[in-house]
Amino acid sequence: MSFDPDAPAAEGALFGLPFTPETARIQVQLVPWQATTSYRRGTRDGPAAMVTASLQVDLYDVEYGDFWQAGIALLPEDERIRAWDAEAEPDALRVIDSLGTDSDAAARVNVISERLNEVVYAAAVATLDAGKIPSLVGGDHSSPFGLIRAVAERFPGVGVLHIDAHADLRDAYEGFTWSHASIMLNTLRYIPDVSGVVQVGIRDVGSAEVALIRSESRLRTFFDADLAARLADGEPWNGLVDEIIAALPPRVYVSFDVDGMEPALCPTTGTPVPGGLDWRQVQRLLARLADAREIVGFDVNEIGPGEWDGNVAARLFYKLCGATLRSQRA
Repeated sequence: MSFDPDAPAAEGALFGLPFTPETARIQVQLVPWQATTSYRRGTRDGPAAMVTASLQVDLYDVEYGDFWQAGIALLPEDERIRAWDAEAEPDALRVIDSLGTDSDAAARVNVISERLNEVVYAAAVATLDAGKIPSLVGGDHSSPFGLIRAVAERFPGVGVLHIDAHADLRDAYEGFTWSHASIMLNTLRYIPDVSGVVQVGIRDVGSAEVALIRSESRLRTFFDADLAARLADGEPWNGLVDEIIAALPPRVYVSFDVDGMEPALCPTTGTPVPGGLDWRQVQRLLARLADAREIVGFDVNEIGPGEWDGNVAARLFYKLCGATLRSQRA
């Protein structure tokens, strides 16, 4: 039976699409992980909320057309991730309650987080070896480290476009080496094949992070307040986007924390912050990036368990698929 893209979506498949990982151009890892979430928990349920909401997304896209025909499919979920998340949770809560002083509990969480990194890395390597495009839906923002590592090893010199409310440059935040608040510091520290990180939307940041931003040559940060001021002075968003893109190398990995957008779009995310990018600004950024650079992998993280958050995340993820395929002229 032929697939009708305008028919109601069948449950169980991402966006209701009829592809398997073997027939899809884009393979998707789900990482239901929230061990290091430091404020409002629930991000372990974000990937499932996104998949459920994806069934309501119309497949034809006015910007990217019928790109779904290239194929998007979920990889089988690794059951160890949920088990590790449950194992880490009691120790993680002890660390958070102790304000990071329970070093023994933090060490146990760090060991489990390293296992997660290796599983995500191995799955991404397999995707790349198969000639597919790797992507990931988390989970707290520590989730994609292994994917970023795999993409950087395959495409040395790749740059990371990091959209977030937070700089994520904290050193072992609360004692968690692999904290969601440390993902970009860990990327710069442990993945030398990443040529640099370009951050957009940052508006909640510590003094040590600002010092690193000012001193680290591989780091360029577009603070939300600066972007807002320039928009208020009459600068066009397209011009600001072109400046952001100019800071990136020819190949780009996109790491998207949904709290980089205004909180009305994802109100149950783990650490919401007032301000941020609106929906149209995000879409212009992705579309212009797709026309100017090659996107070789991407993630969406910190999705809250709410129905509206899942809806927005599903549409954001779908747009990222379209932008990625356009960028590769696929």
